[in-house]
Formats: sequence, structure tokens, C-alpha cells
Amino acid sequence: MKKLIYGCLILISAVNSLDAGDLRGGAAAVDITPLKLPVSMTGGFQDRQAEGVHDRLHARCMVLSDGETTIALVICDSCLIPREIYDAAKQSASKKTGIPVNRILTAATHTHTAPTAAPLAQCHPDPDYIEHLTNQITRSIVVAHKNLRSAELGLQTADLPEEVSNRRWFVKESAMTANPFGGTEDRVRTNPPRGIDVLIEPAGPVDPEITFLSLRSQDHQPQALLANYGLHYVGGIPGGQLSADYFGEFARQITDHLDADESFVGMMSNGASGDVNNYRFLEPRERQPPFERIREVAAAVVQKYDSVDEKIVYQNDLTINMLERELTLGIRQPGANELTRARKLLKNAADPKRLTMNELYAQESVRLSEADPQVTIKLQTIALGDLAIVAIPCEVFADIGLEIKQKSPFKQTFVIALANGYHGYLPTPEQHALGGYETWCSGWSYLETEASVKISEQALKMLGEIRK
Repeated sequence: MKKLIYGCLILISAVNSLDAGDLRGGAAAVDITPLKLPVSMTGGFQDRQAEGVHDRLHARCMVLSDGETTIALVICDSCLIPREIYDAAKQSASKKTGIPVNRILTAATHTHTAPTAAPLAQCHPDPDYIEHLTNQITRSIVVAHKNLRSAELGLQTADLPEEVSNRRWFVKESAMTANPFGGTEDRVRTNPPRGIDVLIEPAGPVDPEITFLSLRSQDHQPQALLANYGLHYVGGIPGGQLSADYFGEFARQITDHLDADESFVGMMSNGASGDVNNYRFLEPRERQPPFERIREVAAAVVQKYDSVDEKIVYQNDLTINMLERELTLGIRQPGANELTRARKLLKNAADPKRLTMNELYAQESVRLSEADPQVTIKLQTIALGDLAIVAIPCEVFADIGLEIKQKSPFKQTFVIALANGYHGYLPTPEQHALGGYETWCSGWSYLETEASVKISEQALKMLGEIRK
């Protein structure tokens, strides 16, 4: 297994200036909290009903224009959002703003305490919330576009390795368990018990880098700050409560830290974190009160921003390029024996509305057997001077994001995951061979085993095309 070593802090100079007109930027945060409760929450295998709101959910948008190209980046406090919702919101926003549909990036943060937006496992969305969510995503783009004014953009990065751990572990044979299909071929466990002597080593790396993209007015007033970090989510929310998790808490804390007014928009996007979480496996933390760990992680990110803030060099004459492309991939489907077993399990299920884990995966096997053998996904690449952003509609594994960063022709690159749709986990072929939860065939893990290779190749090709 490849070993990766990171420094404590990496400082990258701001995006380089290229021939272009003056930069304009605008931002907005629009509330996407449901208008009525209770509501189904995504983030678990069985349906959970949210009876209250711990903290509000938002669609946070940044619009940038170099005089020739205008783009919008929208980050939504949601676990996952299907392409159909994003496409509808983009179409509506495009008609109202003139921003081309293929110049709008939309993504979910992956908080596990947001309303269900797609039928998944045993969770089902409320049609009224879907309409509300679509309208509010549209509104975030429209309002941010209206707020366009002369602006400057700056970039810095910092490492925060203390808050990320790979959650897939090689463990001793005695600690391995059968998968939901009755197989015993898995070689890794996801989220094994912490602090026990059966742990051997993580099955993959993490990416500790946080990227900060700062937008301010020409009179140096903060307008927006987009951060990107490869951390799945934090959790620890009171039961039955909606919450934006640490993504929303960062937005609140960075606003206070900068002493910014109500027009400022803090944004946290999710990076390549499909196999990364906030646990300490070898030295577990003590149990903390609800929301406390979220506050601590958000504060740690804000502290890292503070450590590089004064080193940011702002530019107002950079070039914006954006490319969108579709890629068709195969879907893994169950074999005949697996399907026979699945149908038998479902037939004998004691409670079809509260399926056991094995029954739930049986349900997923049947669903996949009835699905189309291929799916078309949307990829995007954005160039902001010498910074590149790659948008992928999956829960991207850390080593994929690291490879894209390493091979990118840009000085600085980061991945926004869960973007423009949802197509499940994205392990590498090597991780597929190891098995484990993220590889088990289901509605949240169904792309062909070579999908990551094809996506990375296409993304790097697109980066080369927008590198001018």
C-alpha cells in the first residue's frame, strides 16, 4: 500500500493573473430548511423522522464573472441530491439570470441530518420538500447574480490532518464478518470498533489539505469564502433534529471570525471523502455532548484559515474557464444466485417497512437487476486563473482526489464531490478488490469497478482542455 507523507502546512500563492477583464463576484445564502415537519432524513438505512430543527439549512451560492464567462457554484446543506433536482433548478436559474446551464455547479455537503431528497434505502422524499428545495436552489443563484459587483479573488491552502482518518481498515481475520450477501471474501472493515487490538492499518490514505477561496470587494470587504475539505461529515446531532453539521457551523464561525456583515456567505464543500471520517480509531476520543465535536472541527478549520489569511494575495483580473461533459458508465448487477437469495429473503421478511441489513441489501439487488445497465453522469472542470476545480457526482475516495491533484496541469486543484447529482461511492478498482461496505452493490454503490479510472482520465483530459 502506498504511503503518503504530508507536511504540517502548505502555503500556495494566489491564482495567477491572465488576460481578462475585471472580476465581478456575488454571493447569497438561501434557506432550504423544510417548511413543515416531521420530514424524512437521509443518512441511515432505515427512515428517520426529523421532528425539529437544530440549525437551519442553506443553499449557499457564489457567482463569478470575468466579463466574458459567468459561473455559479452552489453548495447545499443536504446529504445527497439527485441530478433531476439540480437540472430543474439550473434551467430555472439560467432563464432568470442568463448564466448558461453548463456554467452552474451544484453540490451537496453530505450532512446526514438533512431531509431526504432522493428515494434511497428505506427513506422517501416529501414531494413538497423537493419542490421547495428546487425553488430555493434557483433563488440562491438568482440572488447571488443580482449581488454581482467588482471583486477580488484570493487562494490559500492549509493542512489539517488531525481531523481526518481513513475509515476502511485491515483487521485481523478474527474480526472480519460476513457481508450482507452471505460472503466472507471481504478483506477490510469499514468503521471497525475503535481502540481494539485487532486493527492492523488503514486501507487507504487521507487528504489533509483545506483549500480556501476568498472573495472580497475592491474596498477589501469580505463577500464570500468557499472552503473545501475531504471530511465525510462529523455527526453527533441530537436525535430527530435537522442540522447542517460542521459545514453549516463553519459558515457561522467564519462569519463571526471575519466580523462580516449579513451579506457575507461562508461555504464549506466536501472533497474526496468517500472513505474518510472524523474518528480516531487507535486512540478514541471520549464521548462528547451533542454538537460539541462539530463546533471543534469547524473551529479548527477557521483557525487554519486565520493562519494563512494575511498571506492571501488577491487578484481582480483572472480568466474563468469551465467545461462540462457527460460520461456513460456501466452498472454492476447481481448474479442469478444472488438474485434468487435476495428474493427469498424479501419474501420471508418479517416487516417490509423495517428491513434487516441483509434484507435491505436484498432489496437493493432486486432494484439493480431491474435498472438500466448503464448510467450517464455529469463531470465539470473549472479554471480560475491557475486554480482548478473538478466536480464529480459521487462519494469520491481520497486516493482518487489525491491522484487528480498530483496529475493536474494546474498549480492548485481540488475536487468537489457529490456534485450535479448522486451516483454512489467511487472506490478505485484496488479498493473494490478489498471489498467492504463502500463496495457492496446497492443504490449507493453501483458503478462499474473501473468507474474511478474512467472518471479520473476524463477529468484530467478536461483539465488539459481548459488549461490555456
